[in-house]
Amino acid sequence: MKRTYLSLAITLACCVVWGTAPAQTTPSSGEAGKGEPASQHVDASSTSNTTTSNDTRRVQNLSSVQVSAQALSLGGGLMSVQSAPKAVSTITREAIEQAPPGSNFTQMIDTIPGVNAATDDPTGLANGHYSMRGYDSSDIGMTVNGAPITDTGSYSVYATEYGDTENMGDITVLQGIPDVDMPDSGASGGHIGWATINPSHQAGVDVTQTFGSRDYRRSFVRLNTGDLGPVRSWLSFSDNSADKWRGAGDMKVTKVDGKSLWTISDGNSISASLQYSRIHNYSYETVSRQQVQQNGYDTDYNTRWIPTSGLTGTALKNAISNNTYYYGLRTNPFSSYMFSLDGEFTLGDNLHLSVIPYYWYGDGGGGGAGTVTESTATTNRYGYTNQDITGDGKVVNNAQGVVYSYSAATTYRPGLVLTFNQDFGLDNSLEYGVWYERSRKSQASSYLQVDGATGTPLDFWANSDFVLYPSGKPQQYYREYTNTEIKKGFVTDNWTPNDQWTFTAGLSYLWANRSGFVFDYPGSTAGSISKQQTSSTIDSSWHKFLPAAGVKFQLDEKNQFFIGTGKTFRVPSNTVALLNALAGQDLKAPETSWNTDLGYRYFGDTISASADLYNSNYSNKQESAYDEANGQTYYTSVRRMHMRGFNSEASYKFAPDWTVYASYTYTQSKIVGSINGGGNGIYATDGKLMPDTPRNMGNLSISYKNENFWASLRARVTSSLYSDYLNTDSVGGFTTFNFSAGYNFGDLGWLKKTYLKLNVVNLTDKQAFSYVSSAPLLAQAGAKQYPGPFTGTPYYGLLAPRTYMITIGASIF
Repeated sequence: MKRTYLSLAITLACCVVWGTAPAQTTPSSGEAGKGEPASQHVDASSTSNTTTSNDTRRVQNLSSVQVSAQALSLGGGLMSVQSAPKAVSTITREAIEQAPPGSNFTQMIDTIPGVNAATDDPTGLANGHYSMRGYDSSDIGMTVNGAPITDTGSYSVYATEYGDTENMGDITVLQGIPDVDMPDSGASGGHIGWATINPSHQAGVDVTQTFGSRDYRRSFVRLNTGDLGPVRSWLSFSDNSADKWRGAGDMKVTKVDGKSLWTISDGNSISASLQYSRIHNYSYETVSRQQVQQNGYDTDYNTRWIPTSGLTGTALKNAISNNTYYYGLRTNPFSSYMFSLDGEFTLGDNLHLSVIPYYWYGDGGGGGAGTVTESTATTNRYGYTNQDITGDGKVVNNAQGVVYSYSAATTYRPGLVLTFNQDFGLDNSLEYGVWYERSRKSQASSYLQVDGATGTPLDFWANSDFVLYPSGKPQQYYREYTNTEIKKGFVTDNWTPNDQWTFTAGLSYLWANRSGFVFDYPGSTAGSISKQQTSSTIDSSWHKFLPAAGVKFQLDEKNQFFIGTGKTFRVPSNTVALLNALAGQDLKAPETSWNTDLGYRYFGDTISASADLYNSNYSNKQESAYDEANGQTYYTSVRRMHMRGFNSEASYKFAPDWTVYASYTYTQSKIVGSINGGGNGIYATDGKLMPDTPRNMGNLSISYKNENFWASLRARVTSSLYSDYLNTDSVGGFTTFNFSAGYNFGDLGWLKKTYLKLNVVNLTDKQAFSYVSSAPLLAQAGAKQYPGPFTGTPYYGLLAPRTYMITIGASIF
């Protein structure tokens, strides 16, 4: 390839960010295309297992000899061969193909040791709830095709936004120690990465249609262009909908994904990826045990709206109380897209360059209910308006009504990851590079009008029909804006002096700045002092050196031992940085963690296993606390935590067509010291375990697969969950079973590679509290044991009932 063309390609990949396969037989995302040699270094958009990106040539040569094709996917795809000197687990394409068709990534990783995952709905349309080794999801980094997708302000990830299973490649989880080159500013507790599949060399159309319980319908179509000269691409569309299994309302999600790969020459390529989603959902209510006991297991938001026009006294009070929890106001609309490039360039015999520019945009939020009083006064007073709220056609002083309260966020996020891989002979490889990102995020909580007769928001997406002040400005609880700039430099050295020993040492320097402002009650000039406009600003920076190191000893082709350690930290979220902190709490200090893994792996012909002990020392975990004395939400911190435990997984192929997989997790997530609850007291939490962290989890799967038929039965066991920080309340553990089966019919005339798939989730129709959504410092159950401190009510998610899904799929020409 001419150097002028290579320079042009590299420049294109670097600069774009600043200006703005058949369904059942797709090869593993990391597989090289037909007729193309496998790349020397890992392509971030074709595999998420980036832990091998800096392997020396000696390790690459050994791996190609030691790892047989059949060993690449173990346990029916629930396990794969690993070589990094730290805990790593991967879900492969084989398992993803067998999963329920609409599954999001939180459902896919629930068998991985160390991961506790749950979702409100098995269709994958209701996001997901997950933690890892006691770290909640906001402490875990996340990338798709090498680009970060965690929220720039809160570090949340909304799993429904990303990916159809037909397009997912492998999903890799680093349970404790992220690679130093990861584009993470909030990964104090590990990293999850996955990639979309590479385009097929053959043209065609892949289609699937799914029907299931509660009117679940899913249509998927993917156009594969095949080879168009040096470029091949695919573009997919899916339409997903289902009724909620409890309460009223439905969920509707539209997704458009795409990927193109331009093979410039041997060792030089550029891929482009797109993920778009539009979500039109009604939310599930998180519930207390009292609600379930009183209203039944299917309790949810109220399904009946009571018009308040003409009501007075007790009747009005009861109607407002009912309407405040009306399901039609509990919305979750969101649209997002992410565009990323991955340029892979060979600059010389020993030098490789990876360039990943990306741009992420998201807009939407969550709906609730608020109460507004009609008034003919001309002053701007929060909660009062001279508009008709009750729907009787006039403004009546002191008439109250319920309005649509909507919290929205809009994010613009461009960034660039640039990585060099340089080989120094056979035994040494150096990886170094930079990550830069500058994001903007605006947030606001507004009041909007509803139809007084039906309770339906006049604008579901909350772009119009605001509740106004007499001045004409929209009424808002808060308005917030932050600009976040991140700079990161990183370097990792791998040294393999012989076939047995691998030594890894890495260091990154992360610098972050958050600047911005927040207004509470913007525009409000009358009423109580607490509801008049106030504001605060921020312009703060954080920076740290983050070291990591690891040693692996390869005893022979089947046995390896490893130890790894690394420091991580999380830049304070925008809300923590801007809002209230309890007296004596330095919340501008970031969360930090030291994570260490000590483990053993065995990869044999029929049996493979991995086990590791881990220790994490976690400091300054940021938490919110509600102060009853003044009605304010403050932010406090868990000053220190010790997370220790054991993770293991194993695969056993006990017959040619039969495989057993098992994983086990033991977690002890212990709080060190007391927690300051502000005006509610000091809570004696020393030695207590973190809520929503099961001590024991286990998975067992048995699968059968021959040429045309496959089936699997999986069991998952989760122990009890504490519901408060003082461990006075808990909910019991539970066991669930999932069943999947499928048959490949092959070619039927013009329909190619036709198949039928059945998925049954929660086979025994188990009822259980699946996760703790909101944990108070002290639950009401502990009031006698700890008199004095304020008590609160725990809230939970519920395990969805048995769900059937049937999928028909085929490829056309």
